[in-house]
Amino acid sequence: MTVTTPNPTPLAEAPPSSGTRLVDRVFRMRELAILAVFLVMIAVTQAGNSEFLSEQGVKDLLLNATILVLVATGQSLVVITRNVDLSVGSTLGITAFAAGDYLHGGGNPVVAVVLAVLLGVGFGLLNGLLVSLGQVPALVVTLGTLYIIRGVDSIWVGSRQITAADLPGGFVDFGSGGISAVPWLALIALAVLAATAYYLKHYGSGRELYALGSNPEAARLAGIPVRKRILAAYTVCGALAGLAGAMYLARFGNVDSGTGNGYELTVVSAVVVGGVAFTGGSGSVYGAALGGLLLTSVNSVLPALGVSSVWVLAINGVLLLLAIAVDRIVALRVAAALKKRSARRRTAPTKENAGA
Repeated sequence: MTVTTPNPTPLAEAPPSSGTRLVDRVFRMRELAILAVFLVMIAVTQAGNSEFLSEQGVKDLLLNATILVLVATGQSLVVITRNVDLSVGSTLGITAFAAGDYLHGGGNPVVAVVLAVLLGVGFGLLNGLLVSLGQVPALVVTLGTLYIIRGVDSIWVGSRQITAADLPGGFVDFGSGGISAVPWLALIALAVLAATAYYLKHYGSGRELYALGSNPEAARLAGIPVRKRILAAYTVCGALAGLAGAMYLARFGNVDSGTGNGYELTVVSAVVVGGVAFTGGSGSVYGAALGGLLLTSVNSVLPALGVSSVWVLAINGVLLLLAIAVDRIVALRVAAALKKRSARRRTAPTKENAGA
């Protein structure tokens, strides 16, 4: 007798939890809100200054944002894992001078960029090893490497200065050139941004960064190689800071021992304002890029409207505090949603048993 086994019914994919849906919805709305604020700010500025959105004006706006967007992309990977890299400004400064010093000696521009990236990778590896293997808090580690790198940079550079006259003409032209109002450097940053976003969304190791940031202990129990992922995040962050150093050199053609001073605070502000939660596990690199675009645009908008640039730091601080407040509100809402969901699950079996 032949027994026919019924086809198993495919299991429906479990819907995301109410907490997860709430987080995703809020952060998508936040990115859209940042974009809306940016567009309104640009429209108001254009109304007050008709030359603001000229071809050169748009080009300057994009060039000003490019380097911050690139470094913020790398910083996002680290912050998503519930860590931070405060050494990115120092890394940018020393890699920019390393590339400039090499080019000043008659080096090849492509090799100079590779040199800057590799130097950034080295500093990223150092941070990653100390945080992941040494189990030292990221804030302490990267604050220490910030001062170490800055000290080495100051000793190495001294009173020297690299200027555009010391660099190959083609390299400087590339830094300010582009297709109409779109600079080459902005296209490079956009390509890096898109590749990073694709990796985070479509690769398992990218999704694991979010899992690690949401709950490091649960991620460890689930078999995620926590130390390896943290090391990779810091390495990529260092590499992008090195690439940003080379782009800074091409953009401005002027590097000294003070290059990159305080830049790490601007980068962290861009990331947090852009919706990457400082507690890890949520946000996107697109949001961080929008945060960087918004912060750099403030620097351009205020002078165009005749407002003193002294207000720039105050506005950046207000935006940062608002972002932190939103993160806190989201965390409380998610906790409440998860608590209600858990309570419903506990009461559901009781109701079924009572009906039986």
